Amino acid sequence: MDRKDFLRKGLMGTGMLVTSAAMGQVIKNDIDELAPLETIGFNHIPNTESKIMSNTILHRASTRGDANHGWLHSRHTFSFANYHNPERMHFGVLRVLNDDKVAAARGFGTHPHDNMEIISIPLDGDLEHKDSMGNVSVIKHGDIQVMSAGTGITHSEYNKNSDKEVKFLQIWLFPNKKSVTPRYDQITLNHKDRHNKFQQILSPSPDDAGVWIHQDAWFHLGQFDNGAKTDYQIKRKGNGVYAFVIRGDVTIDGQALHERDGLGVWDAEKISLIANSQGAEVLLMDVPMTM
Repeated sequence: MDRKDFLRKGLMGTGMLVTSAAMGQVIKNDIDELAPLETIGFNHIPNTESKIMSNTILHRASTRGDANHGWLHSRHTFSFANYHNPERMHFGVLRVLNDDKVAAARGFGTHPHDNMEIISIPLDGDLEHKDSMGNVSVIKHGDIQVMSAGTGITHSEYNKNSDKEVKFLQIWLFPNKKSVTPRYDQITLNHKDRHNKFQQILSPSPDDAGVWIHQDAWFHLGQFDNGAKTDYQIKRKGNGVYAFVIRGDVTIDGQALHERDGLGVWDAEKISLIANSQGAEVLLMDVPMTM
């Protein structure tokens, strides 16, 4: 297969990130593919719509890349496949945030990855996974799946159901260790643990709550009653947090957000959230801004 190599490029204009031929190789299919990173300077232009400080970036749902392949409808928060926006390449080490819908009985054929931390969060339906490590599993709403591609794996993902589409978030992070032994994990989460608070679903430690990855990142999910308030303390100095509204309406640090909006915040110690609708659901991705 024809492969694309990542080049040595800067992360947020700092020149801190190094990628290589071993980092981010994917099959050339114009769907599950990353274009080479370009030198883009400071990637996070301050949020001109924000009512708060200049250390934010606002991505409205309607401004995302829109790729409709018939069997797959994908919305890209960051540049991916045929969607390229030099101002939206990544948020720190968060490289891919795809909001995918896959038609009944369709899916992604076997394709390779290496040196990327890949997280899947099903929102509706059942997604069947098979990989070169011998894993065969089905993930559904309430599960979280993680795959450290490391030295290289191949896998496929298919909609298990023949009568309805499957919806899931596909998230890729650059790792903090290259060429690790590939690994796979998935767990089922208890939804009650996120009622009016943030439930940790991912961390850097196998001994901590949720799944773990090779990166100093923490993911949390929260589901809130209308009017509920909470704060989130950023876990590590130098990290930023990217909030993605899965459903409903919330306000974060004074910025109103709606379904599928995203807000990135950096150079902060915490963020504050108020829910503006019943059952509002938010994913927080606490990630290094440089590496």
